[in-house]
Amino acid sequence: MNLRRTFAMAYKEALQIWRDPRSLAIALLMPLMQLVLLGYGVSLDIKHVPLCVFDQENSQQSRAVVDRFVSSDWFSISHTINRQSGIGYALDRGDCIAALVIPADFSRRLSTVGAAPVQAVFDATDVNTTNVALGYAQGAVAQANAQIAAQWAASQGVLPSLVGQVDLEPSTWFNETLESRNFIIPGVVAVILSLVGAELTSLTISREWERGTMEQLISTPVTPLEVMLGKLTPYFAIGFFDAGFCLVSAVYWFRVPFRGNIGTLLATTALFIVVVLGIGYLISARIRSQLGASQIALLVTMLPATLLSGFTFPLDQMPALVRAISLAVYARYYVTILRSVFLKGSGLYDLWAPLLGLSIYAVAVIWLAARALHKRLD
Repeated sequence: MNLRRTFAMAYKEALQIWRDPRSLAIALLMPLMQLVLLGYGVSLDIKHVPLCVFDQENSQQSRAVVDRFVSSDWFSISHTINRQSGIGYALDRGDCIAALVIPADFSRRLSTVGAAPVQAVFDATDVNTTNVALGYAQGAVAQANAQIAAQWAASQGVLPSLVGQVDLEPSTWFNETLESRNFIIPGVVAVILSLVGAELTSLTISREWERGTMEQLISTPVTPLEVMLGKLTPYFAIGFFDAGFCLVSAVYWFRVPFRGNIGTLLATTALFIVVVLGIGYLISARIRSQLGASQIALLVTMLPATLLSGFTFPLDQMPALVRAISLAVYARYYVTILRSVFLKGSGLYDLWAPLLGLSIYAVAVIWLAARALHKRLD
């Protein structure tokens, strides 16, 4: 391999990028747009669930139960209903996701029987939101029960019985605030680098074919390996710049805690960029149309990186066959590395499994990419 020819090829590709507004837009504007849209648009936190209240008693005790629902960020009252038929009407119109129904004899049954039913009706169209809202409702009722029991014990001058009670003392590690943003943003970085890197490099060889300059490239003494390294070098620098921008934004803009080692993060990011660029170059060498190469690059990067990398859906909850398929998705290894480095502070030794998978992927992709280009016109 001749370093002088490789540098000349890299310089030529850098000039081509600078003169191509589309490549510059993909390299500079797309990461910013995706970071903003995915960073703020994708969230697993469910707060202020719209709640309709049908309080048939409207007493101090019933209002205390309603206050338990709305005292936190879990629920917010959107409508007050005055008749039973209004519940279905409000749910059908989408005025609320949950409806709280308190019977007219709520206080009387509390004082005589010691227990009173409270009904919660949910719109289960969105199953995930309903499950979370149901858990919120159960927590609010548990708090209301504890308050009622404490008030009754105080009025009777006795201490509440602790016999038979189990107290849970939760302790959350790594994401103490339980914010989904800390879980999602590292995955967003992986998705952005996958799409931008593959989209840019998928145009390298196909551009030469469409513009009729491939004949000149073939006639030069430059080898296929030198062509690959020369063309990928500028994109590696661009990819590293985009990665740095996204990672710095994750820490200082989105306030994702960073507990790992910067060297580990940079080394694994460089390895991931090599994989992404190799995939894009391989597509470009096999497909001579820029439009076709761009569409194939979008197909093999965006969908797998979004659906099968663990970015939005947990892999351990997927069927065994889908989990096996996800092993072929390179982004899943980088998502695991990013989350471990950011939130857990994991080192290279702790990350040996995803690093091994990403390394095998890098070797295979670079080997295939180096053999994909043949210096002939057929």
